[in-house]
Amino acid sequence: MVNTLPAPEHLQTGKKAAIKENLLTPRFYTTDFDTAAKLDLSAQETELQAMLEEMRADYNRHHFVRNEEFEQSWAHIDGASRQAFIDYLERSCVSEFSGFLLFKELSRRLKGHSPLLTEMFQLMARDEARHAGFLNKAMGDFNLTLDLGQLTKSRNYTFFPLEWVLYTVYLSEKIGYWRYIIIYHHLQKHPEHQFYPLFKYFESWCQDENRHGDIFKALIRSQPQLWQTWKSRLWSRFFLLTVFVTHSLTVHERSGFYHLLGIDPTEFDKEVIRQTNDTSARAFPAVLNTEHPEFYPRLQACSKLNLKMSEINKSQQPKLVKVLRKLPLQLGIFGHFIRLYLIKPIDAEALRGTVR
Repeated sequence: MVNTLPAPEHLQTGKKAAIKENLLTPRFYTTDFDTAAKLDLSAQETELQAMLEEMRADYNRHHFVRNEEFEQSWAHIDGASRQAFIDYLERSCVSEFSGFLLFKELSRRLKGHSPLLTEMFQLMARDEARHAGFLNKAMGDFNLTLDLGQLTKSRNYTFFPLEWVLYTVYLSEKIGYWRYIIIYHHLQKHPEHQFYPLFKYFESWCQDENRHGDIFKALIRSQPQLWQTWKSRLWSRFFLLTVFVTHSLTVHERSGFYHLLGIDPTEFDKEVIRQTNDTSARAFPAVLNTEHPEFYPRLQACSKLNLKMSEINKSQQPKLVKVLRKLPLQLGIFGHFIRLYLIKPIDAEALRGTVR
């Protein structure tokens, strides 16, 4: 469970090679399109139609335009700071491009079956393409670009059942919203850390993430089996915890980037998780008890074990030795995951309609 930095040969001028895949790398997904085509949306059709009108209005159509602030040399961002920022741009770009591919394919496969979803996924793909393109242009300021066409052909695709896609994309969009808006508000208060103009775009950018998340919330609530059953309670907690553990490991592995922004990685991780968990109570039947005294200490323990594995990966030891040395650390992370999962959850349905 290690997120390695690009190898030196990947940091040459020009097209950038695909990043190395591991458990923390953004994935490309495919799903059961026939099941998607048969979804009964009647329970949430009014809400979905209203959000489709918002998507058609395209409030951010003029937002992703680079201004004169980008027209300068960025050579002063060098060394470890440069590598940390490029790593952030690259992985963010891959994540946004992954969303574009999934939404585009859903729109294509649903054509002729569900006009509402066909158009909605087409417009979400438009948003994700803008995000990925904007990030790739930012990489261009550092004489690098991702070859997105090659990435489409060479990357492995992971199959998820449609139910899993609805849960995970909802969480991806909502946690993305909180990451962007927390960084934006922090830099508004501390402009001395605003080392690159990209971050000034985060306020409107995160509204796309929030709107996409609301669409997936409506899709989840349109399917009773995703929030009315005991299985849905178990799956909700599982995906919340998986996303939060991954987030915690990734943030602490990229601590150099957050220090550049003047942000404490651990506190940022806690706030993003807390806010995402609270938001998820609007969609999921159960959420995690992030206020439990063991919750954050166990997440941080997972991050420390992951950092130890990263150090092992960087060593010159034989591959078999590395595997054996990492095994107890991986088991340790798995043990913490199980203990976190067994913490008594919060019944979101019982809280629905109350002020939190």
